[in-house]
Order: sequence, then structure tokens, then C-alpha cells
Amino acid sequence: MDIKIFPTLIIAGIKGGSGKTTITLGIIGALSKNYKVIPFKKGPDYIDSGWMSLSAKSPCYNLDPYLVSKSKVLESFIRHFDGDIAVIEGNRGLYDGLDLQGSYSTAELSKMLKVPVILVIDCTKITRTASALVLGCQKMDEDVMIKGVILNQLSSSRHEKIIRSSIEHYCKIPVLGAMPRLDDKEMPERHMGLLPIHEHNNTEIVINRLSEKAIKHINISALKEIATKNAPSYMHEIEFSSKKTQSYNPVRIGVIIDKAFQFYYPENIDALKDEGAEIVMINSMYDNELPKIDGLYIGGGFPETNAIRLAKNKTFKESLKRSIIRGLPVYAECGGLMYLGDKIVINNQGYNMTGIYDIIFEMHTKPVAHGYTEAIVDSDNPFYPVETVIRGHEFHYSSVSGNLERCKYSFTMKRGKGIFEKKDGIVYKNCLATYTHIHALGTNEWAKGMIRKAKEYKYEP
Repeated sequence: MDIKIFPTLIIAGIKGGSGKTTITLGIIGALSKNYKVIPFKKGPDYIDSGWMSLSAKSPCYNLDPYLVSKSKVLESFIRHFDGDIAVIEGNRGLYDGLDLQGSYSTAELSKMLKVPVILVIDCTKITRTASALVLGCQKMDEDVMIKGVILNQLSSSRHEKIIRSSIEHYCKIPVLGAMPRLDDKEMPERHMGLLPIHEHNNTEIVINRLSEKAIKHINISALKEIATKNAPSYMHEIEFSSKKTQSYNPVRIGVIIDKAFQFYYPENIDALKDEGAEIVMINSMYDNELPKIDGLYIGGGFPETNAIRLAKNKTFKESLKRSIIRGLPVYAECGGLMYLGDKIVINNQGYNMTGIYDIIFEMHTKPVAHGYTEAIVDSDNPFYPVETVIRGHEFHYSSVSGNLERCKYSFTMKRGKGIFEKKDGIVYKNCLATYTHIHALGTNEWAKGMIRKAKEYKYEP
């Protein structure tokens, strides 16, 4: 048993929309000029994680104690820490959780990992009140190591001076940076978050610009010093044994990754590999047909913004439908569910999808479902044993119509909306589609079920 230290920072906010993502991206980019940065994201998220991965030039892993057990969160953190410093972006406000105790909050994660917090304050239309916000966060739970503050959305040097002096006087904590207001065009947003990297035309320019701003306006060397000085150490076996299953005849699992389908936790792909899968990348928008695969994973994304192209690629949809009818194991989440339906309706215009499920998805301007989910598997399906408890999350702007009563559902929602009347996990042959996104480290049955079913199917021309 050896001891290793883990220099780490959590970038947290007072609330969602405080600008912590752009601050985090700038910090990661600035640190990456001299160090190997390992990015992590707390909370259910794919888009921010994509940007963080791009900024660090390293995969961004998810640390969410609702989706994954505490022991698995710590194990994942240790396993993936193979750099000089880790930067974790929190979600929502520092203490925001599911109950009075703030369970599953960013603050609880910081205590679990024993790492320091840097607090981002949106200074829009406030001055001395910023110090009251910081002081409240300090007093709320003194076991949370708040080690510094970064001011965001400042309008002038005078604005900065008042807030900086107030925080350092009343809170006895250093202000480590002061970021001016960004031009909205620099980080285009959609659906309460950033535009995905797959749909942004100038990602490298954006990352470089944010890195330059961080170098100019944030004390990067002080952040590194705080991370190192307060680095936790864990007693553990440094070398984890490999989980990967050796196979001379691995199953081939297709994963659709393109502009329409891009929401995947890297841990989910890793879990399939660990079970012995060979991953085959597929593009639903431009590939003519499915390759030779034994199973298929279709993640979430934005099929609605790519509906024209998806609808036009008829040969691929027909190939997919034939394969599903023949028994191809398919697992589809959210956007993948929509793609397997009859059509997507946008502003009264319908776009034909694959047609596996006789369901129409109509898009709206506000979320139809948003938040953590919990489902009980209560009927037979291709991948999960009955009575499996699935914790995940849902976030979509679509409502459903069609022959919903005639569909076969395998999940009952204990938390969350699901597809129809608290039911989710719609099944057709070896295809299961759901609004719920899962995390493989919290739902161990998923990857095992995918590989088992793929081995049973095993592609034959």
C-alpha cells in the first residue's frame, strides 16, 4: 500500500448560470500550458464535459454521488487521476442538493474527496452583497474548504475594487481572479447550457481565448499552489488491476457518434471495452448502412436540430430497422429513443425517423422533463434483470403521442417522468429505448447485459 497526493480544485458557483463553466475552461486551458490537467464534472452533464475535455486534451470523467456510489466515485477519481492536477467543475450552487441536508451537492463531493473549493461569484448588479454571499457559504458548513474566490461578470475596475476589498475584509479569503463580462457570442448557448462542441465551428479559438483571459485575469499560480497545499492523500493500491476482459473473438458494439448523437459518458464506453467489446464508431447522418456489429448503443443528443439530415438518410434508417427486426441488440437513450420513433415534429413540420416505435415526438420551447431519475425494472427486457434499480437523469424538450398504451414498457419510474404514465424503457425484440440516461459505474448491469445479448446475437451475414 502506497500513499499518493492528488492536487485538485473544485470550481463551484453560488447558483447555476454563474459562469463557472467558462471560468473552469479558462483555468484548465491556462494550467494545461504547463501541466497535465485531468478534468472531471460533477452532476449529470455531457456538453460542459465535452468542452472541458477539449480544453484539457484529456477525457472528462463524471463524479456524481447520486448516479454512482461514493466508493465508486472515489475509485473513479483515483483511477483516472494520471496527471499533475485535477480540476472538477461543480453543478448548480455549491450547496444545492436533493434535500434539506444537501445530499449529492458539490459541497458534499468536496468533503468526500477532501479537496478545496474555489467559489465563482456572478457580480452582476451587486457590490458588498457579494461578501455576504461568500460569508454565508463559509458559515454554512465549515468542513467545506473554500480557499478562494473568483469574481465574474465585472463591469469596471471600480466595480472590482469594491467587491474585492469587501470580500477580503469581511471573509478573510483571497480574491484570486476578476473576470470582465464576456461577449455572449463567444460562448453560444442552447437549452440552459453551452452549444455542444460538435456543433461549434471555432472550438479551438474559443478555448484559446478563454485561456488567455484566465491568464490575464486570474492568478493561475496561486490556484496551483492551493491545489498542491491542500491536496488529499489516499491509502490505496496505486496500480489498479485491469478490468478489461481478454477475448480472442470480441463482440463488436456500434456507437453512433455524430452531430445528432453525442451524449456519452466515457465511463460507459470504457465499461463496454472492459467487458470485452470492440467499439465501432458510426455516423447516422452520412453512413449508408450499419456495419457488421453485434450490438448498438445510441446515446442522447440533438436529433431535432439535425432532423432534416437524419430524415434524408433513408438507406441508413432502413438498414437499422432491418437489423432491429432481425434481433440486433440496441440500447437507446433520449435522443436515441426519438430516432427510433415514427417522426419528430418541429414547428408543425414532421421529419420521418426509423419507425421502430409507433411514437411521435413533438418539440417544445421549454423542458418537458429535467432532473434525476430512479426506475425499477419490473418486466422482462433484453438487458436488465427484473428488480434492478436504475438511477439516472432525464432532460428533454419533447412530448410523446401515438399508440403509447400498446407499447411494452420495462421500467416504472419512482422519480422522474419517463415516456408514458410513469413508464419508461420501451421494448421491441432486443431493442430497449428510454428517456433515462444511465452511468455505467452506477448501473453495473448495463454493460454486462449489452455484452451478454451481443454474444447471443453475434452477427451473421
